[in-house]
Amino acid sequence: MSEAVIRPATTTSPGLLASLDPLLRDWLPRQRWFAGKGRPVTGFSLVAATELLPVGGKLGLYHLLVQVYQPPTPVHGTGAAPAPGDCYQLLVGVREALPPRLAPALIGHVTEGPLAGHTVYEALYDPRPAEVLLEALRTRARIGGLRFERDPHQEIRPGLLSRAVTAEQSNSSVIYGDTFILKVLRRIVPGVNPDLELPLALAREGCPRVPAPTAWLGAELAGQSYVLGVLQPYVQGATDGWELALRELAKGEDFGAEARALGRATAEVHTALARALPTVTLGHTQLRSMVDGMIGRLDLAAQAVPALRPYVPGLRSAFEALADLASEGQTWTAQRIHGDLHLGQCLRSPAGEWSLIDFEGEPARPLAERRMPQPAVRDIAGMLRSFDYAAHSVQPTVAGWAEHCRAAYCTGYAEISGRDPRTDPVLLRAHETDKAVYEVVYEARHRPDWLPVPLSAIRRLASNQPT
Repeated sequence: MSEAVIRPATTTSPGLLASLDPLLRDWLPRQRWFAGKGRPVTGFSLVAATELLPVGGKLGLYHLLVQVYQPPTPVHGTGAAPAPGDCYQLLVGVREALPPRLAPALIGHVTEGPLAGHTVYEALYDPRPAEVLLEALRTRARIGGLRFERDPHQEIRPGLLSRAVTAEQSNSSVIYGDTFILKVLRRIVPGVNPDLELPLALAREGCPRVPAPTAWLGAELAGQSYVLGVLQPYVQGATDGWELALRELAKGEDFGAEARALGRATAEVHTALARALPTVTLGHTQLRSMVDGMIGRLDLAAQAVPALRPYVPGLRSAFEALADLASEGQTWTAQRIHGDLHLGQCLRSPAGEWSLIDFEGEPARPLAERRMPQPAVRDIAGMLRSFDYAAHSVQPTVAGWAEHCRAAYCTGYAEISGRDPRTDPVLLRAHETDKAVYEVVYEARHRPDWLPVPLSAIRRLASNQPT
């Protein structure tokens, strides 16, 4: 490895960002992980720049934290629009010319400033910059404001070959030698990130359902801490739950046994989180606040999606029924949860074991909200909705498939937790309704052809039909 990996960061030229500005304005909005789509980029400011490989050689590498400015827009629906000033993590490679194998990673050709005459590109597609990151994690390097940490009980072998994950994600990932996977967070906020916090807590509890973090990348800037990336063991040969469900559906195979096993795995994670981190009791005041949030999201969603409006009274009743129980003195327990659980967040190993991944929560929600204790049924509702989506993804739809999977999942969950989620139908209906409302807005904005999927659930939930 180059000694540049472990030396302090050099002071970057003040013209660096200005030289990249016109290229980033075009490239950033086209990235899957860019949250500000649909609004023009009006400017940038440099939060931090660290030179990981010197530009004077054949290959340069910059780690950048860049603030992106965009005009604000009114918030409609349940997904909050990103505020002006979102901060993104970029790894920018610098070469005189880009080899053909890196053509998909092109950001552009710099015409002025300190990088004039060079080509810049997304460095995670290039094995050499990816190797720099892994070596820094292995050696627990300190580079400028960057802090590379690792679990001293886990070994990272040097020289593992890397490959970028090309599937669309809200972050970016690199696989090293089928041994590790590095998740590079893109939209950066200060504070404790649950994508590191919760797997570390579960590792301390000895929970086998979540890969224990091997190493992680952070930064200390202006007195604030940031989590920038997490390295975890790679489950070789694993299939994510979404792909597996669609494959079984296409073959006409029963998925009930897998759904039941997945329910057991979910309950194991919830039980371990409840042991590892504080739980709280939700009484009338807390439940009223939760219900008000759900109703507020429903009202905004109905403004954004006219097809939702006929169902608003019935959907509102799902939330008010929960408030009524709270006013009668019923309480519920809240704890730390996954926060964005669906089939795509679950991996099945070749041996048949299920793991849960990606504990970041819904990235559009504020970090403080993502770290709040919540009823575990919120995760369960997300998974139940995911079975519904899978069932509607194949044509013709298989009658009763989603209902069978939902029942099997709840049964498996009860086998570990001792409580079937269906025995608390008011709480479950409220959270499933809140999730379906979110889905309606998302599909209306991004995938109109999928809108009938959540709308079919909306009709059921508004009439309070059995799940």
